[in-house]
Amino acid sequence: MQMLQVQLELGVDPAEVGRARRWARTRLVRSGIGADEPVAETLILLISELVTNAVVHTGCPAVLRMLFSSAPAAPVRVEVADASDTPPAPRHARKDDTGGRGLELVDGLADRWGWQPEGAGKQIWCEVDRGAGDGCPARTGAGERLLHAAALH
Repeated sequence: MQMLQVQLELGVDPAEVGRARRWARTRLVRSGIGADEPVAETLILLISELVTNAVVHTGCPAVLRMLFSSAPAAPVRVEVADASDTPPAPRHARKDDTGGRGLELVDGLADRWGWQPEGAGKQIWCEVDRGAGDGCPARTGAGERLLHAAALH
């Protein structure tokens, strides 16, 4: 089984989040994941959240990596590394808060996620399982529960 890794260096600018999403969509299509597939939309949302946390909240440049396996049902791994050694801290946003839900979304949408030290900083990673054409119903249900729970806060 072969593994393909692609990466994008990101500066400290909120506009980098949009650039990361556009870049990721292109890489997903090149890997054989259609832009309109549920797994692609999930990955783009996860990338958006992780890149926002890295470049906006840490004030550090970051590196976005996507790892694809040649096995069709293998998970897609997303990694975002930055130079901040501050561990990620999930918050519980109140109903009227305009932010603070990023890691809660990551927890609800990714099949697995975590973080680890990398160099002088850290890497936050997540994995999304690729269903065998089943539309990812388990993940969709988790996402709906997460969004419903966030609305209740």
